[in-house]
Amino acid sequence: MRIDPVQLYKQNQLIYDYRNTSGQISYFFDYMPFGSSEQRINDLENRVFDRVGLVEVLHAMNEQWEAPDSTYHNIERLKEDNSVVVIGGQQAGLMTGPMYTINKIISIIQFARQQEANLDIPVIPVFWIAGEDHDLDEINHIYLPEATKMKKHKLIQHGFEKHSVSHIHMDAAESNAWLNDLFEQLTETQYTKELYETIKGCLDKSTTYVDFFARVIYQLFTEEGLVLIDSADPKVRQLESSYFIQLIENQNMISEGVYTAFSQLQQKGYSLSLDADPTDGHLFYHKNNERILLMRNNDGEWVGKQNEVRLTTEELITIAKTHPEHLSNNVVTRPLMQELLFPSLAFIGGPGEISYWAALKPAFHALNMKMPPVLPRLSMTYIDRNVEKSLKRFDIPAVEAVNQGIKDIKGHWLASKCNPPVEQVANEIKATIDKAHAPLRDIARDTRSDLGELADKNLYYLYRDIEYLEDRILKALQEKYAKELYEFDHINNVLRPYDGLQERIWNPFPLVNAYGIDFIKKITNASCSFEHDHYLVYM
Repeated sequence: MRIDPVQLYKQNQLIYDYRNTSGQISYFFDYMPFGSSEQRINDLENRVFDRVGLVEVLHAMNEQWEAPDSTYHNIERLKEDNSVVVIGGQQAGLMTGPMYTINKIISIIQFARQQEANLDIPVIPVFWIAGEDHDLDEINHIYLPEATKMKKHKLIQHGFEKHSVSHIHMDAAESNAWLNDLFEQLTETQYTKELYETIKGCLDKSTTYVDFFARVIYQLFTEEGLVLIDSADPKVRQLESSYFIQLIENQNMISEGVYTAFSQLQQKGYSLSLDADPTDGHLFYHKNNERILLMRNNDGEWVGKQNEVRLTTEELITIAKTHPEHLSNNVVTRPLMQELLFPSLAFIGGPGEISYWAALKPAFHALNMKMPPVLPRLSMTYIDRNVEKSLKRFDIPAVEAVNQGIKDIKGHWLASKCNPPVEQVANEIKATIDKAHAPLRDIARDTRSDLGELADKNLYYLYRDIEYLEDRILKALQEKYAKELYEFDHINNVLRPYDGLQERIWNPFPLVNAYGIDFIKKITNASCSFEHDHYLVYM
């Protein structure tokens, strides 16, 4: 296995400036992305955390998922007053979801290991499963390669209404049929049988999507001490009760601050994956199995957009005290709750997350906290041996294929197989015909207007006949070089699917099926610099 750093050509401007600490972006963060750990440790010394309560909740939760021993060891280390965490999160995708989820977990583990060695204190990797999210359509499918395209495999789920993902019970019959269909698509290898039995075992023991996700993750990361937390677990909600009260009491400062930062960032030309308004409550209220996003009206009441609910601040505080499970966080308050629960050395985020975290510094300050250092996760493209051979055969730089795709390269290659290129010749012939035909068109127009129209149509028919012959020649070339063109399409599907990065579409399981779980362990055990844009991982 070889891991090579490369540059991404097209990046979100905010992420580019943040990585390079350029422009005025540093104003919106309390720490720079790299080299802030020692300062952060000093800043955490005055913070108090409910470590005992957190450890109890994490123990109980992870026992449900039969976490490995390394996880419990790290949970216990959270009791130590100087211990900190490296944290990041994602929704509970099927079979881990897209590859970027695995890349994020690898990032969390690697950075925690690096910092523990540097700081000589316990640094625990924590992955926050966003179980309160309710958009099932975002996680109920995976993509697998089929020929030279990606095919969407969706798990049918009935009667889930608008439940949080953590509370949606999987349909056993549908999920088993879905899993069997997936494995029918995979090429059988020495790892396939064991992989199927492992995933089937996880599925059989799982009730919800979060259960299934957690169990699969622990099969992939058994020795790294990764700690999972389901943010929608009722035990977590009880732990968050007093923190919800802080969010409620400081709503005005949080909302006004985020809106101001959001507006400033927009004025500087940055694009954010966030909407902000001074009236946002930044909390959800759960009623009749539905999450209602709260806002503040002119009377200071907490209301739903459709007036589904109307609560005074006192009533909402009472709910936070007595039934915190009826509340959950939105995209703004989730980072705050995460920071209140955990002594975080750093938050690991993807490009979309970092773009909205840029507006959150005032929200952290409203609760007398600093925003933790925000570190861009490792971004990777995995290149299997067949694709690597194809790249070498056609002399295509992998970095070009990842950044731009190879559709143009494919077109130029095919054109080179006809000398001179058929398209060039056809265009030259049409230009010659146009010039030779022009006097005849002039005579026709001068004679009578309808003859001018007939002459134009005559030229059109001449062009059409040439284009017909050009198309037939191109099709013959495509048939002649079908094998090579298939290789081009395969390269593009692996390295630039849907004209985007591999990690956003591909699921890791075709690679696990081909190379076994060990390939994830090898990458996790590597030590990558977080200052590089992207890595190419040659299998």
